[in-house]
Formats: sequence, C-alpha cells, structure tokens
Amino acid sequence: MSIELVKEFLKQYGKENSIIELNESSATVELAAKALGVEPERIAKTLSFKTDTGAILIVTAGDARIDNKKFKNTFGLKAKMLTPEEVIEYTGHKIGGVCPFAIAKPNVKIFLDMSLKRFDIVYPACGSSNSAIKLTLEELYNISQAENWIDVCKETV
Repeated sequence: MSIELVKEFLKQYGKENSIIELNESSATVELAAKALGVEPERIAKTLSFKTDTGAILIVTAGDARIDNKKFKNTFGLKAKMLTPEEVIEYTGHKIGGVCPFAIAKPNVKIFLDMSLKRFDIVYPACGSSNSAIKLTLEELYNISQAENWIDVCKETV
C-alpha cells in the first residue's frame, strides 16, 4: 500500500506519525480542503508529466494551473501529463494520492512551483486518497528532495 511506503519514507525525517488519515476522500483539491478545513489553495497538489528520460513531478498550490509556455521554456518540452497507469508506474501512487514522497522510480525529478510561496504551511497528499501532511515550505522542499523552485504556473487571481 502506497501510504505505508510514504510512512516508511517519512521515518528518516521523523514525520511518519504526522500523516493525517482522513475518514473521507481527499482525492481532489476541493475534497482535501474540505476534509482538512483549509483553503483549497493550501493543498499542495502533485502533477506528473512525461519527459524523454522519465517523469517530472511538479508540486503546485491548489489553485494553480500550468502555463504551457512557461513549462516549455523551463523544461524544453511540451507539457504532457502521465496516463493513470504511468502515474502508478513512475510514482508508485494512484491518482488522488500522488505525492512527492517515496517515489517508485529513480528517473523522476521533483520540482516545487513558486505558486506555493504565498503560504507558510501547505498540505500535500501522502500516497492515498484520504491522507495528507501539514508541512512548512522548507520541510516540503527538504522531504520531497526537490531539485529546485520553478515558475511554471499561470498567475493566480
């Protein structure tokens, strides 16, 4: 089970007991925000894209949308999302629980989008469609082992 892998992964950061397991679904930004009692934009959603050599995960604010031009300028390729099967293959997580932790394949690079910088605390999923964890941006950056901060989202209104 994916959440168990995330718990094991989080042990190295002393965060394995910080996972919030919910009684209801948190599979979408809206459901997660409602279940956690926070604004939707504070949900740190993980989007997955194909590359020539593997995949890219981009963690964005819940209200952010990918800007195709910025994506292409940053990565030199068109933004093409993974299929649900590829998401599981590359990340080890099903859609609705995809997170930047305990990633299945080593050729997956993780980036954090600047849209998150508006917040001190965000809530990414933890490998299941009813889990999350409360993290500071510094914790998210360190625990996700992110490559870098990038700017690939449209301006939020």
